[in-house]
Amino acid sequence: MALWIQITPGSDEPIYVQIVEQISEAIAKGELAVSDKLPAVRKLAAELVINPSTVARAYTILEQAGLVTTKTGSGTFVSDPRMRSKDASDVNVLAERMDTVIVRSLNLGLDADDILAMFRNRLAKFSKAKKEREK
Repeated sequence: MALWIQITPGSDEPIYVQIVEQISEAIAKGELAVSDKLPAVRKLAAELVINPSTVARAYTILEQAGLVTTKTGSGTFVSDPRMRSKDASDVNVLAERMDTVIVRSLNLGLDADDILAMFRNRLAKFSKAKKEREK
């Protein structure tokens, strides 16, 4: 796997969160497929010039979210979505995030049709990228 993670050291967002978000997005878009192996913690840390514990923290969060599985001695791999649990608390967090987006959208003057159109366009972007990767 080529290095595609880009971090912004001066960002308000912690580096481990940046890594989690970029790997999560790559999985959602199908850029990382089931069983794909992530770079080893030390290797990715060396490539990004960061502390290995930062990468380990990101991988732990991804594993807790069910997106990856770590096999001792073998590495960290993208999990099969059919094997991921849909935790009620995760669904609640997602609903809260959606509420935040809706409130911000309404405050910007967008109406329900605008918000739905924007959501459909963004979803189509992810679906298209995933379908192209599966070909």
